[in-house]
Formats: sequence, C-alpha cells, structure tokens
Amino acid sequence: MELLVFGHSGARVLAFPASMHPFFDWEDRGLIASLRWHIDNGHLQVFCVDQVDHEAWYAWHRHPAERVARQVQYDRYLVSEVVPFTQSLNENPYLIAVGPNFGAYHAANFTFRHPELVGRLLGMSGLYDITRFTPGYHDDNVYFNNPVEYLANEFEPGRLERLRRLDVILAVGRDDPLLESNQHLSNVLWRKGIANTLRVWDGFAHDWPVWAQMLPLYIGGQA
Repeated sequence: MELLVFGHSGARVLAFPASMHPFFDWEDRGLIASLRWHIDNGHLQVFCVDQVDHEAWYAWHRHPAERVARQVQYDRYLVSEVVPFTQSLNENPYLIAVGPNFGAYHAANFTFRHPELVGRLLGMSGLYDITRFTPGYHDDNVYFNNPVEYLANEFEPGRLERLRRLDVILAVGRDDPLLESNQHLSNVLWRKGIANTLRVWDGFAHDWPVWAQMLPLYIGGQA
C-alpha cells in the first residue's frame, strides 16, 4: 500500500481518495493545491492513503462476505499501520479524516469506528449507508462497517462520550442523489446527541473543483 505525505507539521490529515481512485488523486486533481497555504504554513500535514475498493465493495464478482472481509482488513491496516506511521512523523495529537465521494464513506467509517483516534471528520458528497453494496446479505461485518446502522444502535456510554467530542462536518450538493444519505446520517447523529454540521451547496456539487472549494472552508486545523 502506497501513500503520499504533504507538509511538515500541524494537524494530521488522513485523506481518502474517491471511489476506486488512486492515492495520488488528491495531488493530481487539485485538492492538495487548495490546501497549500495551510500546508506550507505548518497548519496541516496531509497523508493521502490508497484504497482497496476494487477488491472490496466494488468487487461485484465476489460474494458480499468476501468483499466486506476485505474492508475489515483495510480498517485494520489504517489502525495498525497508517495511524502509527503518521504519529512517527508528527506528534500532533489531532487527526482529521476527510474524503470526497466514496472516500467520505471511508473517512466516516474510520472516524465512527475509532473516535478515540480522530478529532474532526469532513465528508464531501458521501455515501453512508453501505447496504446498496450487499443486497440481500447481512452479517456482523456488514453491520459494523455501515455507519448509519451501528450508530443508530450505539448505547455504550464510553463510545457515545467519545463520539460526542467529534467535530463532524458533512458537505453535499442540493441536487446530488446522495443528499438523502447525508441527511440520514446527520439525523442519526443528532438522535444520539452527536453534534454535526450539514452544509448543502447549490447544484450538484459532486466534482473535484467543488471539493477543492469545500476543503479550505471546512477542514480547519489544530497546530
């Protein structure tokens, strides 16, 4: 698994690519450029990770159990390899998880599964109900990787306390078919007392130039 690192200090940013896109898309599609001031001034250090979508959710030739098992392995990779690597380069305790499109799912799922590791989530034009990828199939792995499902049934006081400390920002276009998915997640969070901000942009707003506008507005930072 390859990744790219931009910056030298500041809040650590775990940057997920769009669906089935490579780790270098953040650089090639202008998202890194949109954060250049924050990066150059030491406010953010961005770690652009790769994905396994073509082996997991989008591997339609595989049984859903195999696909979600690959997602579980990916989550383990993030926790056991990527996060320790970011900490070895940067002692800043604050971690921001962010992604566009299906990368927003990965950012959200990682954040809500491991709220002790993350301070802020920024999801742009995201999908947060994964059951469309597993029609007619459901197991524990599907459940625990479907944010709107496991969050709705979260009652453990310690986890709820950690989840309520998160800064959650969801941005999506008014004409984006995924608007409903964002509204659903926002409502699930509010019902659990987890504050969040839902920013609805005019139009479709599901494209790289718009995500490049969203990023510096919402990503913030904590040096």
